[in-house]
Amino acid sequence: MIQVLRTTWPLLLGMMLLMVGNGVQGTLLGIRGAEAGFSTFAMSVVMSAYFLGFLGGSRLAPELIRRVGHVRVFAALGSLISAVLVMYPALTEPWAWTLGRVIIGFCFSGVYVTAESWLNNAVTNEIRGKALSLYMIVQMAGIVCAQGLLILDDPTGFVLFIIPSVLVSIAFAPILLSVNPTPAFDNTKPMKLSKLWETSPLGCVGMIALGGVFSALFGMAAVYGTLQGMNVPQIALFMAVIYTGGLVLQYPIGWLSDRMDRRMLITVVALVAALACLVPLVGSYNYSVLLVVAFLVGGCSNPLYSLFIAYTNDFLEYEDMAAASGGLIFINGLGAIAGPLVVGWIMGLVGPSGFFLFLSLICFGLVVYAVYRMTQRAAPSVDETGSYAPVSASASVVAVEVAQEYYIDTAQEEEEAAAAEAAG
Repeated sequence: MIQVLRTTWPLLLGMMLLMVGNGVQGTLLGIRGAEAGFSTFAMSVVMSAYFLGFLGGSRLAPELIRRVGHVRVFAALGSLISAVLVMYPALTEPWAWTLGRVIIGFCFSGVYVTAESWLNNAVTNEIRGKALSLYMIVQMAGIVCAQGLLILDDPTGFVLFIIPSVLVSIAFAPILLSVNPTPAFDNTKPMKLSKLWETSPLGCVGMIALGGVFSALFGMAAVYGTLQGMNVPQIALFMAVIYTGGLVLQYPIGWLSDRMDRRMLITVVALVAALACLVPLVGSYNYSVLLVVAFLVGGCSNPLYSLFIAYTNDFLEYEDMAAASGGLIFINGLGAIAGPLVVGWIMGLVGPSGFFLFLSLICFGLVVYAVYRMTQRAAPSVDETGSYAPVSASASVVAVEVAQEYYIDTAQEEEEAAAAEAAG
């Protein structure tokens, strides 16, 4: 791990600052929108816009990088992010925020593609798995730390929008001044969705469902907290616990996934999340209980993303895994766009409880479908499956392809070791 830090610390520091900026704006808009009198549906459109931009950026950013280079793309997108962050309080209108979220989603997607290309280029095969894990930890830590900034000032003012704008601007200094020479960029063409469906129906259903879950947590949790009557420190802690759960439970679930039928683990993890979401629906409001629920929901949903990728890989040849990652991310993006819109519609019908109602329905749906798929074909032997590689649900296709490389390298090393042991 020391070797990874020595090689990549400027990039990791810059990405952490960027994630602080991104984490603040997502939660802050949810609070500020309610204060400004935006309807629940209007806020759902605003929150969905980020994921529309993110999906567009994941498709277009690679072409921009090929045309003008990593440095120019990185600097241009960073400037746009910083500008939009200070635009929000100056133009408090749903249409303006929706446009700003599209732009920010597009820009962050391009920034992730660029930074993750540099990360992949900066490390060797021997430490790629550790670098990927550390990168994910930095991302999650940045979002968690961002929630603490919300208590520094009044959300109805300008200061909380200026701070993330400054952090984003500063974030590019260590990266652009210290990064290694820009790597060659070659983006893999995504696998056709029809072939991906034939390979793993559960993987496809799981990824689109998780897109809705993740976007609901990232975009609408603060709106839920505001409607529930939480104060700003309570909303900040509520959001931080969601991401902390995703970080803490990632590795225990990953360890289990390499030692049992992944469909069974998917079923159990989704069931825990679904049952946790029922607690706020059947009991009276209790903030302490809500924090436990947030930890479990975040802790179950984030690892499921990596788990569905690993499960899909179990039915792919090595040479098809990188192409499959592009298709899975596209499917996940479609779910992410729909998630806030559906949550906003349900919350408009039944009130704040619609937030957890949506999450519980999606998770119960995953449980039912996973059980159904277990009746359709046998699971591959645990000895024949590859290693679980942790990936954040906000990662770009580059990070997922790096995870695929790690998956392949680990699987090949295990095969070679098994062959050597059999021969000896």
